[in-house]
Amino acid sequence: MNDTVALVVVALVVLVVVVLLVFLAARKKKSDGLRQQFGPEYDRSVEKSGKRRDAERDLQQRTERRNTLDIRSLEPQRRDMFAAEWRITQEDFVDSPGEAVRSANALVERVMQEVGYPVGDFEQMSRDLSVDHAQVMSEYRSAHDLSELNDRKQATTEQQRQAMVHYRSLFTELLDAGDGGDADSAQPRRSPERGHDRS
Repeated sequence: MNDTVALVVVALVVLVVVVLLVFLAARKKKSDGLRQQFGPEYDRSVEKSGKRRDAERDLQQRTERRNTLDIRSLEPQRRDMFAAEWRITQEDFVDSPGEAVRSANALVERVMQEVGYPVGDFEQMSRDLSVDHAQVMSEYRSAHDLSELNDRKQATTEQQRQAMVHYRSLFTELLDAGDGGDADSAQPRRSPERGHDRS
């Protein structure tokens, strides 16, 4: 009788250990998947929330919301039109850097809207974009911060130039998404030139 009880206890312990190991393996797989998908955005979320579990829950919620959006590729003609507008905006930087930064921000939002991302609240826009474009989110946030400085007329010409470079990163990704990776026609032809400080 005692042997039977002992065997049952051992079996239960083994079962609990197996279930625990399966649970931990599944959790690690989920964490690894989110880390791979979100890259630096994963680390940023963990640092911001202070708890990995909360950060992963947030990232999962972003993914679920993104899956409800109708994200689509640009038609080739629209893509070419936006690329041409970017080149004009970039050329305008030489004579009017402040206005060029405002135009770049507006153009990025127009492209976002056309491919299916809701625009309006910057934080929500960032969360939505982070699911598909995590690698350039730090640049987009930097562009936004510099754009706000620009709107307050507190940005130096170098900061305005940096804003344009950062906006270009997301702009290019949005244009290239789903087109087979032909980046040449979307890539702006030259970086904004350095000019004298006009702040």
